[in-house]
Amino acid sequence: MLFNLFSSEANRPDDVKGVRHTLLQFIKQELQKAEGGEGANIKGLTLYLNCSAADRHMYESAVYAEQPELFKDEVQRIADDFDLGLPDRWTLDVLFDAEVPDEAAKMPNLDAAFFIKTSKHFIQQKATAYVRVLSGETEQKEYTLTSGPDKVNIGRDKKAQADDGFFRTNHIAFPSESGDAANKYVSRQHAHIIWNVEAQKFILFADEGGLPPRNKIKIRADKSENVIKLHSLSIGHPLQEGDQVILGESAVLEFSYQPEN
Repeated sequence: MLFNLFSSEANRPDDVKGVRHTLLQFIKQELQKAEGGEGANIKGLTLYLNCSAADRHMYESAVYAEQPELFKDEVQRIADDFDLGLPDRWTLDVLFDAEVPDEAAKMPNLDAAFFIKTSKHFIQQKATAYVRVLSGETEQKEYTLTSGPDKVNIGRDKKAQADDGFFRTNHIAFPSESGDAANKYVSRQHAHIIWNVEAQKFILFADEGGLPPRNKIKIRADKSENVIKLHSLSIGHPLQEGDQVILGESAVLEFSYQPEN
């Protein structure tokens, strides 16, 4: 346990609703310090959860681990109440069993801490990542991503006509004429990946064709049994080493910061 020292048994919640309420109240307390538009200086929020193995499922349920946008929506409502003015596409990372920065605020009655990253913590970095095609047929078996402003579109066919009549280029394309059955369940405009400067991460977003009830997007993080589903165009998934992304029924992409060889 990385920060048991600041956990107290007094008033310690012992169910999902209690843990969620306590987390949100603490986040509210910390965000209130930036009340009145100061949120523009916030680059990202991180919630650290270092609970016991016995409590892990309770904590995961409290933060909606399978639908992280729900917990982020709760935090957004708190920010709106205080008129924080968070920047567009701000990020919220919920990390289990990770080392906690000294500057993080530790919670007195939960195995948790909260960290607000501002401009002073921000260092511009460059990154290279790789997307490998594990199932489905594409032009390449591996695609290289580089940090920068370019968006990487994912969908069926290289040139795909969207519902509004315009065409878009899919950089990771699953051709319609392929005999691979996985390709036919990939939408023309299924998803895209961008480099988020503030979070210093590649983030996967669903496009129109990747939202329910149409063809869907599911993510399973490496070493985790949790399956994350994207339900919003505006709330993405920060990609981590080993993440596997299922598009539609059975097309599978794997994300990595390491070249295959």
